Amino acid sequence: MAKASRRKSQSFLHGALILTASVLIVKLIGALFKVPLTWVITEDGLGYFNTAYNFYGPIYSLATAGFPIAISRLVSESCTRGAYRDIRRIHRASAPIFIGTGTVGFALMVFGAAAYARIIGNESALPALYTLAPAILFSCLTAIYRGYYEGLRNMYPTAISEIIEALSKLTVGLSAACLILHRGMKEYEALGTVFGVAAASRDYARSAVLPYAAAGAILGVTVGSALSFLFLFCRHRLLGDGITEENLKNSPPPRSMRKTVSRLVRTAVPIGVGAMAVNVAAMVDTTFLQTRIHNVMEQNPQVLLSMYQGMIPQINIEAHTVPNFLFGCFSMALTLFMLVPAVTQAFGISALPNVTAAYTRGEKTHLKKSMEAVLRVTALFSIPAGMGLAVMAGPVARLVFGARPSLPITSHVLVIMGVGAIFASFSTPVNSMLQAVGRVDLPVKLLAVGLTIKVALNYFLVGIPQINVLGAGAGTLACYFFLTVAALTCLCRETGILPDFLSIFGKPLIASILCCAAAWSARGLLSHVLTENLSTLGGVGAAVLVYSLSLLCLRAICRDDILMLPNGQKIAKILEKHGWIR
Repeated sequence: MAKASRRKSQSFLHGALILTASVLIVKLIGALFKVPLTWVITEDGLGYFNTAYNFYGPIYSLATAGFPIAISRLVSESCTRGAYRDIRRIHRASAPIFIGTGTVGFALMVFGAAAYARIIGNESALPALYTLAPAILFSCLTAIYRGYYEGLRNMYPTAISEIIEALSKLTVGLSAACLILHRGMKEYEALGTVFGVAAASRDYARSAVLPYAAAGAILGVTVGSALSFLFLFCRHRLLGDGITEENLKNSPPPRSMRKTVSRLVRTAVPIGVGAMAVNVAAMVDTTFLQTRIHNVMEQNPQVLLSMYQGMIPQINIEAHTVPNFLFGCFSMALTLFMLVPAVTQAFGISALPNVTAAYTRGEKTHLKKSMEAVLRVTALFSIPAGMGLAVMAGPVARLVFGARPSLPITSHVLVIMGVGAIFASFSTPVNSMLQAVGRVDLPVKLLAVGLTIKVALNYFLVGIPQINVLGAGAGTLACYFFLTVAALTCLCRETGILPDFLSIFGKPLIASILCCAAAWSARGLLSHVLTENLSTLGGVGAAVLVYSLSLLCLRAICRDDILMLPNGQKIAKILEKHGWIR
């Protein structure tokens, strides 16, 4: 390994700020990928794309088995004790584990893809499924380094690797999708065939190309995971981990390799089961939404088709691909829904080493402050974002995806999913804190119950013709509502700490109600003089302004949170001068 510079750790909010900044950059890049991709491959292609992704999720979770979080937690714990030799041993022990599980995961996806596609009745998703398979191995190898550096409270490697991954998805994925679609349609125009198979019309030709265009988009994900691993591997070899020779010299003797592996496995397995349950939840949407709507189309298609008259293209009805089309509409709503918990996931990653350190040292006052900081920052972002998505569902969907016949379907789902995004945002941070205080089993148990709720609601609600795709949104909302309330209850019980919930949730809720009212009113007024999209942007701008002013007037921001930011002392002084923080 190359020389190691002096190690510098980051506070919770500093680390969260780094990860949040990277998430925002990644999401911006993701929007530049996903939005044009939706225009290129439409709802059908997006259905194939997300079918592959949601099958990939549980297998990836099974392959990693919670080891990234386990590595982060054990490295943080060892760092608190000054056991730097243990930290190095943890890293060495994790490499062969991930190579083995990544290879098994790759094989599972390759050999299980065909069976899964047959079960959900969507064999056109097979090209995308096969293209995504190698990403499991590369993602497993990437997870070794991300968990390791996060445990050392250095969020920069994770942040940079995520940006590399997103840029690859944008450049490679979007280019490949456009190229394949162009080549396929060019062949049809010249020969009347698509990749050697005759097509009856232009619509049928485009429908035949879309599965391969979706696979081209997925190729960007696979290449991105490979480049992300390559960056982390080279960075570790060249720059090291920041642990100095002096740190190692003063460190106590390390645990044996056998004990290290045993600790990793004991910590990782419960976390891995929980993480797998989250990804299984996504696969539940994919499976039940398509299979149950397929049943509706066989038994009572008139109700659904009249409900969405003019929104579903005739080619989908004739080709019997309505389930995949509606899953594509749901996927569009899911894209916007995931923006909110994706940001707060950074808070959970950054919180884990800090809460672990406070709990390990037995500092109850510091532990309470750390818990409240995580919950407060999560609430400040998630409540207005989720409520805003619900209130402005139609205009936001139009702004992002453009005016398209299927927009009302996506908008109705997004109203429900917007509220669900608030509760989903708390899931990762609260579960991370439970894991940080040693209760890695509780998130697993709670997720098992939440997943049962989701499966039951999806199965019954999606199968009702009048509800159909909206049932998947309702199942998501109910699942995350239960998980948030139950996890917070368990966290308070395990730590013996009762955070100031009224202040944490009350003030952001009041400010969010005001900002949503401002958004709706401003958009309505501006729509008389501006275009639809410009009036929506004006409404969003008014919401941000009103929300910021409301937070300052309500003194919802805490001085301790500001101090954890880079140059927080200067910022705190300015805000204190005007009486805007407490």
